[in-house]
Amino acid sequence: MSKKQEVQTLSPKEIAKKLKQELGVKNDLAVPRVEKIKVHAGIGTYTIKANNKDFTPVVNNIMAITGQKPITSKARKAISNFKLRAGMPVGVSVTLRRKRMYDFLNKFINIVMPRIRDFRGVSVKGFDGKGNYNIGLKDCNVFPEINIENVDKPHGIGISIITSAKNNREGYVLLKAMGFPFKDEIK
Repeated sequence: MSKKQEVQTLSPKEIAKKLKQELGVKNDLAVPRVEKIKVHAGIGTYTIKANNKDFTPVVNNIMAITGQKPITSKARKAISNFKLRAGMPVGVSVTLRRKRMYDFLNKFINIVMPRIRDFRGVSVKGFDGKGNYNIGLKDCNVFPEINIENVDKPHGIGISIITSAKNNREGYVLLKAMGFPFKDEIK
């Protein structure tokens, strides 16, 4: 029989205690933490290329993944080269905070990332210089909530993890303590 490997998840308080020692911070409020997570997807392929105004599959997939109804972003001005008119929907996004944020992050790290094809870890190039991390997935079918049989046209999603870290190193240490599988170290 093979033993299933149990995933240990640390609570935010345990992570803060660990980071306080590792970063040498004395004040509890100065310890970096995850503030919010934004999950977003573009819907340009549904509205422009297919000549179809129905993008509800994307909305339903994001709603199933996050547990919240996404808001629709509309174009502010017309761009003729992209066949885009002012007021056309261009994307959907969800902002996760508090318990839903930690539940999503736990699911993303422990369930979704191992399901990604040829996954060997995420790169540290996703940091933006201020401790926030961005990752894009080409296909949303790696999430267990998505029924592959119901997806007629696959779409990608972007995930932005916004932290209170001051620099990339603090953001890296925070996400590493949460269990993020980085394939290389930050310099």
